[in-house]
Amino acid sequence: MNIKELDKKYVLPTYGRADVAFVKGDNATLEDDEGKKYIDFTSGIGVVSVGHGNKRVAKALCEQVASLTHTSNLYYIAPQALAAQKVVEASAYDMQCFFGNSGAEANEGAIKIARKHGERDGEIKRYKIITLNHSFHGRTITTVKATGQESMHNYFGPFPDGFVYADGIDEIASLLDDHTAGVMIELIQGEGGVEPQDKEKVQALAKLLKEKEIPLIIDEVQTGAYRIGEFTASQAYGIEPEIITLAKGVGGGVPVGIVMTTLKEVLSAGDHGSTFGGNFLSARAVCEVVDILDELKKSGDLENTSRVFNKALEDFYQANSDVFTQKVGIGMMCGLRAKDADTLAKIIDLARQNGVMVLKAGRNTLRFLPPLTITKEEIDEGFQALSTAMSQL
Repeated sequence: MNIKELDKKYVLPTYGRADVAFVKGDNATLEDDEGKKYIDFTSGIGVVSVGHGNKRVAKALCEQVASLTHTSNLYYIAPQALAAQKVVEASAYDMQCFFGNSGAEANEGAIKIARKHGERDGEIKRYKIITLNHSFHGRTITTVKATGQESMHNYFGPFPDGFVYADGIDEIASLLDDHTAGVMIELIQGEGGVEPQDKEKVQALAKLLKEKEIPLIIDEVQTGAYRIGEFTASQAYGIEPEIITLAKGVGGGVPVGIVMTTLKEVLSAGDHGSTFGGNFLSARAVCEVVDILDELKKSGDLENTSRVFNKALEDFYQANSDVFTQKVGIGMMCGLRAKDADTLAKIIDLARQNGVMVLKAGRNTLRFLPPLTITKEEIDEGFQALSTAMSQL
């Protein structure tokens, strides 16, 4: 029985899988079980930030596995403390960290911090969390409800109360009241269609919330770990949130979620926890990934790669302006708006057939999240394959 038959027999069908099984990778190049190679413009949906098969990460993980992988958070974990230091220093914010295993867990932790902070005066219960329509914050019952997409709320209710959706940044101020515990937004909506928020509006919102002592939560699960040029998109937007959530690229492929917060005194022992979060293995991965990305940032290689990728994407967009209506995104989180959903689906399928992996996002968007270590040769090869796919439409 081959891998595809095993999957169909034993794995719940919660994913619409493409007909391909990868067996190995090298930076932005993948190889399937039949020996065919692909250029990966997805990095596992923004996860493999330092590329597939990264030798430094592999060495660090092998050394850690040979020593300790897990003891539990009942004891001090040296790599966890070091990972927290590296993440906080890279962000340049005065924060502390909690480690979980995913973006959804990180957002759950953020909501708990905001709601406990809302109990600070003991009189008015602050519990409402304002999010945006078209947002995406996770797959747990709470984070599904935090997600401003009605289609994702089918079947799974009743949900926790207290989530309010704004149509945009402009509407948030009118929704604030004495029961508002926090505002949670993505600075660039990923699943919502690679939709950047307006910088000045975000800064005005951040200022207003500080005046009202309402925590601003920035979901950086997809935008964090230098995806748009700075370690966090919050830095690029010039704001100082009370809570930031990270996952995906910060672990380079090892499951990890992080809540960072300036509200250091809110949670106490027993308020929150995780069996696996921040264990020796995942924390060691974070340490190595952040080191690699810091070096790329300081050397200028990260900025150069982003410039080369965006130039190639712009050329591709201009050559196919009859199919795409707009180029969107920032840094290495980019998208092209296709004229309709059927065309977008055909492009993704033809791209895979021609050896390049791309993603779908909301609002008919062809999404690009390449490894931050992608080479010019891989960029050129990927767009050549994508151009071939477009000629077959």
